[in-house]
Amino acid sequence: MSKSNLHALSQPEATTNDPLHDLIRQGARDLIARAVESELQGLLDQYADVLTPDGRKAVVRNGHLPKRTIQTGVGDVDVQVPKVRDRSGSGIRFNSQLLPPYLNPPYS
Repeated sequence: MSKSNLHALSQPEATTNDPLHDLIRQGARDLIARAVESELQGLLDQYADVLTPDGRKAVVRNGHLPKRTIQTGVGDVDVQVPKVRDRSGSGIRFNSQLLPPYLNPPYS
């Protein structure tokens, strides 16, 4: 009964100085940022006609959350999730479908 099916796995190197790897990681970062911005623009377009009583747009951009790190196939990538502000008080929030939920805290 002393047989075990557990095998030790080697850990990847923590850092690399490979310019190609850095370029691919930067491309992934840019692609994720553009995709999240596109999602946000869709939300803003959806609520473009919702106005406050004084005639201003009710749902507007409100900066970004702090940078967070997500894990991708090319390694860790830093991303920033945009925030929206709902001036109408109806609870409209931006939650990206592309990024893990822990990147979208309830205070967005």
